[in-house]
Amino acid sequence: MTRPPFETPTAEDVSIVSRQLGRPARDVVGIAARCACGAPTVVSTKPRLGDGTPFPTFYYLTHPAATAAVSTLEAEGEMPGLAALLVDDVADQYRAAHEDYIADRETYGVVDEIAGISAGGMPDRVKCLHALVGHALAAGPGVNPIGDLALERSAWSPLVCECADYAEAAG
Repeated sequence: MTRPPFETPTAEDVSIVSRQLGRPARDVVGIAARCACGAPTVVSTKPRLGDGTPFPTFYYLTHPAATAAVSTLEAEGEMPGLAALLVDDVADQYRAAHEDYIADRETYGVVDEIAGISAGGMPDRVKCLHALVGHALAAGPGVNPIGDLALERSAWSPLVCECADYAEAAG
């Protein structure tokens, strides 16, 4: 199931993402998921950046509260337990998520250097929960089983806006 092209980012979207990241956003081609308030949460990035660098991370989690919650999961050691689930049906679903991710990215071009590479350790391991949660948010429930579980286990919800909390803390 291929989703792109996504909603074209506005100048305000790119400005918000840049503030979220603390640096200029690069080569954003779409807003793949939004916060309950409408702010970008996941962006889609060109598979080849403007400077020519191959960039396999098509779904990039940008929301500060979401990234902090996922970082906490990683710091608490959730990844090995999630990786242990990669058997039978979950492994099959995860491989399908990997293929889905690549298909989505390739709607914006095929980059030979990253052909067959998705993100987050897919299809055989769990390497980066940020990438997996970004994919889960963009694709919707049921596509990326490990991303769905990580999102469920995190202290953050896409249904609750925490943007103002972040803006006050960053301000």
